[in-house]
Amino acid sequence: MAELVWTEPALSDLDAIADYIALDNPRAARQLVQRVFAHVEQLRQHPESGSKPAELSGGRYRQIVEPPCRIFYRYDGERVFILHVMRSEKRLRRSTLRRSSR
Repeated sequence: MAELVWTEPALSDLDAIADYIALDNPRAARQLVQRVFAHVEQLRQHPESGSKPAELSGGRYRQIVEPPCRIFYRYDGERVFILHVMRSEKRLRRSTLRRSSR
């Protein structure tokens, strides 16, 4: 079973998305956070189940989608590092993951 490691940038990303949603619907924001954490939790058992992001050909990064979020992570054989969470309608920049994985 893989260890899950949430990076500070990923937690901040999720918090910002939830804060924005909570302006109109606090309950929906709480439910989104719960769904994201539940989906990420599945990576303990299946760390390589995520797809490779279309924006990143090859590479070591993977993603899972929990609408309206994309959750980016890296698996090193023992740990799953949750690196970045973003709205799914946005396009990923490679530099974002580099900053988060430090």
